[in-house]
Amino acid sequence: MKIEDLCQSPLFYHIEPKDIEGLLNCLGAYTREYKKGEIIYSALDTISAMGLVLSGQVRIEQTDVWGSQNIFGYICEGQVFGETYACAPEEKLMVDAIAAKDSSILFLNVQKVLTTCSSACVFHNRLIANLLTVMARKNLSLSRKINDISRRSIRGRLLSYLSFQAIQNGSNTFTIPFNRQELADYLCVDRSALSKELGKMEQESLITFHKNQFSLHSAARELLFTK
Repeated sequence: MKIEDLCQSPLFYHIEPKDIEGLLNCLGAYTREYKKGEIIYSALDTISAMGLVLSGQVRIEQTDVWGSQNIFGYICEGQVFGETYACAPEEKLMVDAIAAKDSSILFLNVQKVLTTCSSACVFHNRLIANLLTVMARKNLSLSRKINDISRRSIRGRLLSYLSFQAIQNGSNTFTIPFNRQELADYLCVDRSALSKELGKMEQESLITFHKNQFSLHSAARELLFTK
């Protein structure tokens, strides 16, 4: 782990490398390695530490009693996960955190993050402010998903999701972070039904796509708020 790399993480914005090193010792930080598919946190666990992805990728998902999966999203390098539950250590997790790739995870005790040291150093206060920003952004991301899946039809959910991706990327042509099954899980729809709807939308010149690269056409704009 390179301290300089942690400076790029939103959790450590505006904290100098020399301060990060001391901060990690103060927070009881430790690192663990996970193979692809290995469970990092399981639903119904209680946790006191949040994870920061040093390398690899973590998938956050929920599996119901029938085995159906709902993907909440992916945590990439420099991003954190588990922070909300670690802030409320008596609450059991409702989701699983799984290594989507071989991954290296840095764990930080959240109670130590929230408890400033006796000198109330500026960089510790900055860390708390950064954590609040990270949590706020995740809440916004969850709100976007709720907006996507609140649409009644599969087409409506696709249009809502793809529209936001186009806006976020500043282009009508963009690459999404999901394969077909993951997109179906994210939108809470059946994969075969999703694939069928994508084919129809392409035939109607609303979109074109190849694997996870999409182009959203102007004709789709008129349908966005009616589906």
